Amino acid sequence: MKKRIISKILEGERLNEDEALKLFDFDLAELGYLARIVRFKLNPERIVTYVVDRNINYTNICISGCKFCAFYKPPGSPDGYVLSFEELGKKIEETLALGGYQILLQGGLHPDLSLEFYERMLGFIKTHYPQIHVHGFSPPEIVHFSKKSGLSIEEVLRRLIKSGLDSIPGGGAEILSDRVRGLLSPNKATSEEWLKVMEIAHKLGLKTTATMMFGHIETREEIVEHLLKIRNLQDKTGGFTAFIPWTFQPKNTKLHYLTKVGSVEYLRVLAISRIVLDNIRNIQVSWVTQGPHIAQIALEFGGNDFGSTMIEENVVAATGVSHRLSEEQIRHYIKSAGYIPKRRKMDYTIIE
Repeated sequence: MKKRIISKILEGERLNEDEALKLFDFDLAELGYLARIVRFKLNPERIVTYVVDRNINYTNICISGCKFCAFYKPPGSPDGYVLSFEELGKKIEETLALGGYQILLQGGLHPDLSLEFYERMLGFIKTHYPQIHVHGFSPPEIVHFSKKSGLSIEEVLRRLIKSGLDSIPGGGAEILSDRVRGLLSPNKATSEEWLKVMEIAHKLGLKTTATMMFGHIETREEIVEHLLKIRNLQDKTGGFTAFIPWTFQPKNTKLHYLTKVGSVEYLRVLAISRIVLDNIRNIQVSWVTQGPHIAQIALEFGGNDFGSTMIEENVVAATGVSHRLSEEQIRHYIKSAGYIPKRRKMDYTIIE
């Protein structure tokens, strides 16, 4: 079976579920070799892209209570906050001053904020900073807005788009298995709801990314289940611009007793993702969780995008993991790994 799998990959044929699962038994170097072949078929040039942006968490108040999150605060917590529009504006101005052109806007599932609040927030951004691309609101947030407002997911998305939403990040996917979600985040969007938000967003013309957080209680079968659900939706809509797998960071979470997944497993899953997701052109490496040197190695395991400068990042930092890179440093790491760094937009248009 192994020879057949290798032959299919080399010939550009799609792997089925059993074959994808078998990849976990491959030697790490073999996986890297095969993932690199797929990467260069989809992206023939030695270009590695990145985006200059800032993560802005407009609130940390959340009723989801996910066991893997060290960032959220329950309603009523003295450490809870909601950013004022003035504070939001200052963060955007700092981003623009550093050459940024995009913000990743995400928050918790706040029990009291109305859909009109989010519309006003988008309106404020677009009125004062029309040049900023708003990559905002993960599918669980959209589902939360829908349930709170009593409107359909499509109506919520139409209203947010009208107010200035440009694209949607792939956060809140974790593992798209309802067994895992039931144990880790029972108050959050189901895998079906996550996929439904993305399908409707794509239908309405929004581009989105997809993510996977692994290295906690999931099985290898569930990792493959996740990848195939993403691949199937991409077949249907073509709306995902990139896939971003990253490892769970247990410190300061309710799952602190779990052993942190090492870089070998990260590289293995990254390579498998590149091989299986034959219809998503870009795979992003995670220097935020792995550090810049493993991220460089990940470029030899199928990755072709170095992600974001992340002028600000709070969620992973809350677990005690904090890697910081300037645009200059990102370009250095890409070049020293033997690649050509290029700025990009969210849709992977190159900015010269």
